[in-house]
Amino acid sequence: MQQSFVDLKTLQEIGNLEFIARQVVEGFITGLHRSPYHGFSVEFAEHRQYNPGESTRHIDWKLYGRTEKLFVKRFEEETNLRCQIIIDTSSSMYYPEPEASDSRQNKITFAIMASAALIFLLKQQRDAVGISLFSEEVELQTRSRSSSIHHRFLFTELEKLLAAPQREKKTFATDALHRMADNIHKRSLVVVFSDMMDNSDNADDIFNALQHLRHAKHEVLLFHLTDKKKEMDFGFSNRPVKFKDMETGEEIKVHPSRIREEYIKAAKTYRDTLKLRCAQYAVDFIEADIHEGFRNILLPYLLKREKMH
Repeated sequence: MQQSFVDLKTLQEIGNLEFIARQVVEGFITGLHRSPYHGFSVEFAEHRQYNPGESTRHIDWKLYGRTEKLFVKRFEEETNLRCQIIIDTSSSMYYPEPEASDSRQNKITFAIMASAALIFLLKQQRDAVGISLFSEEVELQTRSRSSSIHHRFLFTELEKLLAAPQREKKTFATDALHRMADNIHKRSLVVVFSDMMDNSDNADDIFNALQHLRHAKHEVLLFHLTDKKKEMDFGFSNRPVKFKDMETGEEIKVHPSRIREEYIKAAKTYRDTLKLRCAQYAVDFIEADIHEGFRNILLPYLLKREKMH
């Protein structure tokens, strides 16, 4: 089962985040395995074809990038990765509201589910993983560990976050990222899920915080979460719409057609600035539309893991 989304109702009915994460990962791996066969030759005799159901630990992701088919390295030294998953839990991440008729999930649900899938994948690969949650402050930060007890604790914390009521919480990513960078003691892959809607007075501050992670020798994957149709393309109907700031509660009523062009221009400028600054700091910036599924999360992670080893 390769799911493009997992809505709140499904999560609540099943009630087991690890089980759903397993389904997402297995669906993703099956999808890769069934992709077209291109250009594989005997020069890769040190590989064998991947068998569905076995560990993904020794898959050669670089080779997959060239052949679009899954192969396992026959001989590979034992490698261990430390991964810290950082989730923005501020109120803007609760957009769109679940009761919206065309909204199957919001940004926080997507971030939780993507994180759960990564934890399951890291568990399969026997890598160490920890999670950090932040909004106005660091709400949780665990060390990276690889034990089954620790994995269960992480899934439980994510399930608690999923069930937590929305509160008006602003984003101060700058201070939180600096604190988390100070507390990740060993070189790690840092995966950040955020919509990057920060309330800092100086926009450069958040980039300095990302640079702090790089100065600490961490590799950083930043998944910029958006509801692309609404937040980037401003796809609202041409009638007066009431917009509410989910972090302050402030409301404004406007006609979308009157501000659409200016809004789209501003949104594009901000996104382009994020991409440019991340490139300057060697941070992998990945745009992630919450309605496009988890392949665009899992594959960049696996390619980055391969590059690190």
